[in-house]
Amino acid sequence: MSVPAIGVIGGSGLYELEGLTDVRWRRVRTPFGDPSDEYCTGTFEGRPLIFLPRHGRGHRLTPGELNFRANIWGLKSLGAEWVISISAVGSMKETIHPLDLVIPSQFYDATRRRISTFFGEGIVAHVGMADPVCPVLADALEKAGRASGAAVHRGGTYICIEGPQFSTKAESRIYRGWGVDVIGMTNMPEAKLAREAELCYATLALVTDYDVWHEGHDAVTVEAVIQTLLRNVATAKDVLRRIIPAVGPPRTCPCPDLLRNAVITQPAAFPLATRRRLDLLIGKYFPLPTRKPRKAPRG
Repeated sequence: MSVPAIGVIGGSGLYELEGLTDVRWRRVRTPFGDPSDEYCTGTFEGRPLIFLPRHGRGHRLTPGELNFRANIWGLKSLGAEWVISISAVGSMKETIHPLDLVIPSQFYDATRRRISTFFGEGIVAHVGMADPVCPVLADALEKAGRASGAAVHRGGTYICIEGPQFSTKAESRIYRGWGVDVIGMTNMPEAKLAREAELCYATLALVTDYDVWHEGHDAVTVEAVIQTLLRNVATAKDVLRRIIPAVGPPRTCPCPDLLRNAVITQPAAFPLATRRRLDLLIGKYFPLPTRKPRKAPRG
């Protein structure tokens, strides 16, 4: 039986991890279209790893152009059971500084045009999102982050905006008034889809700036974000080197069984084409009907 893999979604430089062996790029076709890029697969200290450059190599895709369903589906189909989402964010709190790490426990989805479910077209499922982050994976991320020497903030809310523009000052101040901790453009509906795929999901948020609300700091610019992000990538790689050996089976969290009672459509009403398309997700609960062998013609 193969060892389940750890999936990492993040910037293009993360797959250049020292110690990663047996590296190959794999193209994955999904029922929902093409993922952001090919998947970089390899082995680190005996553990299978799968990296996906979220915006494609060369950063070719805006947040709104990401095919979130295909990205998560591809990781699931390649054998990932854990997904670490590494994301650049802006700080919405005075106490969260650039270069700090945040491991959010909650998300607020302020996006407007993104498809956020694998279901529909005859099969309905309602997956719980009260606690969208795997607690076991988040614990491991926190431990690895602190061991790296970085300032780590555990918990808090990540607000995901549509982008690709940064916030206006008015928007930034309103979001702060809501009590959110960090702001980004990529973790929704990524986290929702990871839940539907029964993956353990957690975010390692790399703080690059104070968005535009902080009067004592310049408004966020692409140049400033990239400069800080490059420094954060080194920290993220250190965290990955520490967490990969610490994450493994068996999964004792609720994540592997999130769909057990979530599908409310009666199996007899499943459209066959939809049921076949979703086999990767619901096959263990609703096996495909077996075809009866045809009778040989008489005579």
